[in-house]
Order: sequence, then structure tokens, then C-alpha cells
Amino acid sequence: MIYVVAALLMVVNTAWLGLVLLRLPGVWLMVLSACLAAWWQADEGMFSLVTLGVVLFLAILGEVLEFLAGVVGSKRAGGTRWGAAGAVLGSIAGGLAGTFLLPVAVLGSVIGACAGACLGAVGMELAVGRRIDAAVRSGRGAGVGTFGGILAKLGTGVAVWVIIAVAAFWP
Repeated sequence: MIYVVAALLMVVNTAWLGLVLLRLPGVWLMVLSACLAAWWQADEGMFSLVTLGVVLFLAILGEVLEFLAGVVGSKRAGGTRWGAAGAVLGSIAGGLAGTFLLPVAVLGSVIGACAGACLGAVGMELAVGRRIDAAVRSGRGAGVGTFGGILAKLGTGVAVWVIIAVAAFWP
């Protein structure tokens, strides 16, 4: 029975991993699924507390990396804290807008988040009186940083998926 549960968990976690590209909480759903499987198969010892702790740490790390990436991108490109704030807000708004306005599977969310971060940073930089070239540089950094954050979170999601898969089939 434990291998049936492990196989089902991998199928579900594969779907959850796909949600990461839509900027939805797919990594957290993988962690939750693993915790539920561990609870359900407690007598089998499917996951150790160390394994669950590691995947929880990776989920937190992925969130931090994704959140800070646009901010760091804007700041490294010479942006102000206003540009960084605009990058965060723009990334959220752009990700939502891109999901609905560019209905091309995952690309709409990713393009929307990166473009939103860029436009948010540019808008805030201009609002506080920065020159257009400095604002655009900050926006470009925010967009690139946001893309890096999405990739970083996807990387942590893949790591969580692999750890759970190995631990589920090799208790």
C-alpha cells in the first residue's frame, strides 16, 4: 500500500510543481501533500521529520528568493527602495494580469510578472523624480531579477519534488 500512496503522491506533486510557474503556491502544496501522506502512512514511516523539515526549509527559501529577486534586481541596477517597492507590486499585478491577458499556458504569468516588475519599478522611480534612463535601468533590473526569482523558486520546487519522491519510495 505504501508504494501506491507514494505513486499517487508523485502524480499529485507533479501537478503542484506545475503551479509554481503560474506563481501559485505549488511548493507549499507539495509540502502539505507530503505531510498528509506521512500522517496517513505513519505506521509505515514514509517520511522522517528530517525529510519534512528539509522540504519545509526549501519551501521557505523558494518564497524568500522569489520575493526578493525583483527587489535585488532593481537595487543592483541602481534603483531606489521606491523602485524596489514598485517591482514587488508590479510583479504581483503583472503576474495576475498576464495570466488572464496572455492565456498561453505558463508564459502569460511569467511574462506578466516580469513586465509588471519592470513597469512597476520604472513607474515608481519616475514618480520620485528619477531620470528616465535611471528608471528604465532599474526596471530592467527588476524584470530580470523577477525572472531569476521565478527560476529559483522552480529550482527549489524541483528539489522538493525529488526529495519527496526519493523518500517516498525509499523510506
